[in-house]
Amino acid sequence: MEAKATTTTVAVRARLHWRQRSWIRRAPLLSLLLLVVGIAITRNNDGVASAGFVDTGSPGADGKRGVIPLTAKNFDSSLRDGNVWLIEFYAPWCGHCTRFASTYELVANQLHSDHAKAGVTRKVNVAKIDGAAERALSSRFDVHGFPSFYLVDGWTVREFKGNRSQEGLIQFALTGYEDTEPVPFVTGPFGPMGQIRSLLMRSGAWIVGLYENLTRARGMRPLIAMSVLCVGGLAVGLVSIVILGVAFLPKEKSE
Repeated sequence: MEAKATTTTVAVRARLHWRQRSWIRRAPLLSLLLLVVGIAITRNNDGVASAGFVDTGSPGADGKRGVIPLTAKNFDSSLRDGNVWLIEFYAPWCGHCTRFASTYELVANQLHSDHAKAGVTRKVNVAKIDGAAERALSSRFDVHGFPSFYLVDGWTVREFKGNRSQEGLIQFALTGYEDTEPVPFVTGPFGPMGQIRSLLMRSGAWIVGLYENLTRARGMRPLIAMSVLCVGGLAVGLVSIVILGVAFLPKEKSE
């Protein structure tokens, strides 16, 4: 009887030990779930913040509409209009971008003027993003140089790699895109990798901003500010681990 009781006790302890550690194995899945929820909240906040504000490039005196500027605040909400978007990533200090700006305006005027034509089913909006300022968006698209051009049709993204010209971009936006392989969704701007890159960039920018606030606005020394950030990050990490452990610790069934 004593041996049987000992065996039962060992089995119960082993089961408890396995259950107590089971939440650790679930942590990666929970982290991914929290990341997806965070992305959804971020995108929803972007849409709310920009509700009713989409600079559609109001027509000028000649009735033509120019390039539409996009930022992180209005990017997702603007692209939900159901149209195709031709997007340029540029930088103010880029000489190639500056020289091509007037040509890109002509591309926008022509493609936007097609919207009013009867029988046109493929409407292409022409936009630009300051990739140097909007680093989170540049990270989502994995931009490596300026200027870079992408054609976004829903969640399908294609990168333009031809010669930069008015005719080349227009032809690519209307028909030439069919000969270009789309960016894989997993690594694309709307897939998990693109969203993770954007989230990391935003987090990094937030941490840098907090560091600058501590050193400049509050007058902390750099070493002290870094220590505060490290201690704060460690505290948040420990609290998160405790919360995950409590939330996912299975209860022992009564026998």
